[in-house]
Amino acid sequence: MMRRSLSTTISQNPWWVVWVPWVFVVLWSGGFAFAKIGLLYAAPLTFLALRYVVLVALLGAIYIVLRPPLPSSARQWWDQIVVGFCIQAVYFVLTYFAFILGVSAGAFGVIISFQPILVALSVGRFADENVSAGRWLGIVCGLAGAVIVIVATSDFDSTSLLGVLASIGALAGMTTGTLYEKRFGSAQHPVSANLIQYAVALIVCAPFALLLEDIRIEWNTEFIVALGYLVIANSLISLTLLLAMIRQGEVSRVSSLFFLVPPTAALFAWALIGETMPPAAWLGMVAAVFGVALAGGMQWRGKASADSKAAR
Repeated sequence: MMRRSLSTTISQNPWWVVWVPWVFVVLWSGGFAFAKIGLLYAAPLTFLALRYVVLVALLGAIYIVLRPPLPSSARQWWDQIVVGFCIQAVYFVLTYFAFILGVSAGAFGVIISFQPILVALSVGRFADENVSAGRWLGIVCGLAGAVIVIVATSDFDSTSLLGVLASIGALAGMTTGTLYEKRFGSAQHPVSANLIQYAVALIVCAPFALLLEDIRIEWNTEFIVALGYLVIANSLISLTLLLAMIRQGEVSRVSSLFFLVPPTAALFAWALIGETMPPAAWLGMVAAVFGVALAGGMQWRGKASADSKAAR
């Protein structure tokens, strides 16, 4: 049982699958507020590198105890390296570079909200899926809701061209990793897959932290709580669920869940760090939820259940 992949376990437990999208959205969205708290006490890339160090150490210890299987071929190793590089290294490193270069969180959120659009445009060629007119309507509605929330809750500052390019690069990294996982990814034990992917991210991220920052960290309770949330909830649980959903469901449906991230993140920021929620933001949340439902993001359970029945 311990050696079976998470995606196999999920597909054989459809009663639990219905909660997976909601758990992913909540845990992933909470990471933005906790990242802001952590960044009060450490420089961005130093914080990110420390996050990967803790993840690799934790997963390494779990791997020694469980001894799960590693990828069995060079191609499977390569697939894990590519996904880890795109989603963990490119996305997160360029995200922090964008912030360093002056891009506001609101401007970055608007750019990243185009991820489901890019996925929907690309799935026919790269993931063997078709996007219906109804799902396109949901995608557009979800994007509109996300943009309303971001604009209503953000103060857009002037940003540099390099900062905008870094944001677009982060968007490309997440989109490429999502499509690659759906098209080429193979089912692996979550401990093995995560260990490889986070090791790749650490190898990429650590040199930038050493070269660009002074590696100073102010250790206190708030910082430790923020780091713990990002390691356990945001990295280990959220990203494992994301990859499992991509393998089991249609990637365009899964990607539409990202429209719910800006509204949910705004709720976390309001509750944890006191960021205001103007009336327009609540309207945007309703539009985003409606768009995700229309696009089929919350219908992943049916797809997974169908795959489970077909497998039996």
